[in-house]
Amino acid sequence: MTAFPTVSVAPVPGVGDRAARALTAEFARQNAATSALLVGADHSSAVVAAAVEALLPGDTLTLVPGVNSSTDLLRGHITGLGSWVADRVKVVESLDEAQPADVVIVGEPLTGTAEEARTLIDQLGKYLADGAVLSLAAPAGPGRTQGAAAELFRQGALFGVGSDLVVRNQPPLRVHKLRFSPAEVSTAATLAPAFRTSSVPLTRTMHIDSNGVAAAGITLGLAALARRARPQSKLWLVPALLAAPVAAFFRDPERDVPTDPAAVISAADGKVLSVERMRDERFGPDEFLRIAVFLSVFDVHVNRAPVAGRVADYFVEEGGYANAATAAAEHNVAAYTVLDTEHGTVAIAQRTGLIARRIVQRAPVGTLLAKGERYGLIRFGSRTDVYLPADRAESLVSVGERVVGGSTVIARFTS
Repeated sequence: MTAFPTVSVAPVPGVGDRAARALTAEFARQNAATSALLVGADHSSAVVAAAVEALLPGDTLTLVPGVNSSTDLLRGHITGLGSWVADRVKVVESLDEAQPADVVIVGEPLTGTAEEARTLIDQLGKYLADGAVLSLAAPAGPGRTQGAAAELFRQGALFGVGSDLVVRNQPPLRVHKLRFSPAEVSTAATLAPAFRTSSVPLTRTMHIDSNGVAAAGITLGLAALARRARPQSKLWLVPALLAAPVAAFFRDPERDVPTDPAAVISAADGKVLSVERMRDERFGPDEFLRIAVFLSVFDVHVNRAPVAGRVADYFVEEGGYANAATAAAEHNVAAYTVLDTEHGTVAIAQRTGLIARRIVQRAPVGTLLAKGERYGLIRFGSRTDVYLPADRAESLVSVGERVVGGSTVIARFTS
């Protein structure tokens, strides 16, 4: 009989609500009927609560008790949640009674050695369905476990999914979501945008990217140092007053994503610079429709997937830092994310500009992106290009038009 795999784990209270949401995010985003297996479940844990909250009609959830719970406690807890939940949640004595699932979640953070972490993943491997995601957490600080988890993540990165740092947890955790076999491209169209811990909520409709929190913290730190070094000077007011606009640059508002499967949405806020047909051998021999959008320093700089698809490739081309609104920007540093979609190859280029010098891309190769899902950002003025199969798409925008990332329909697939 196989119980919870033998690996050192931290107490369940170490997983807070935000970390629990990150651990269960791949289950929660599934709109089609999905099976999940939660290993190391505790009846009082935030992870169990988040997994139950994610249940939809047609979903199934299997719980394997961890070191801080028992089968009886789990069953009593699930029964107390009502028949709707109890009909969809199964509690088993051990892993031997579980079936392969679409999402496998380890409910307790790993704190052991690299060998123990590897043993855990090997034991859970036979419970991963084709294209399934394994979600687990490890302490975010330096140490053997974090190094082992990072190594295992790199090994699984061939097929996605990502890694989230949950700072607002005690202790801070790194949540790794690994896929060891490729997922079907068609699955992306059934997904909702993933929950990202990199987006810090301010209100229900407005978030700040974690880069903005860090940048604002740096400016406030400089202000504190300046005031301490020269208490009679007002120089400290300069970085102090800059903190708010710096944070505002990284604002990340919620957007209503069009549900039309044929709609292609803008990957960024800004002004349409060009709409043209062209060829680019890096994406294949066929002709592409390219829609370029310029982002000023006043625009939202979070980038979103224009279509649903699977990340097939990611590469960076070196270049200069010309004004992103000029023709010379064609030769700027640019990061290309290539997607396999049900409509063919789609690519997004994140181009630097005169001020922009850093591109953030958070979707490893193999990751499934839902339409409108946040996948990166560009710091300060820049440009984002969307490449679509020219024989399957028609543009719905014109040069000079303002577009809103994740909301404005810029093109439509015709086949």
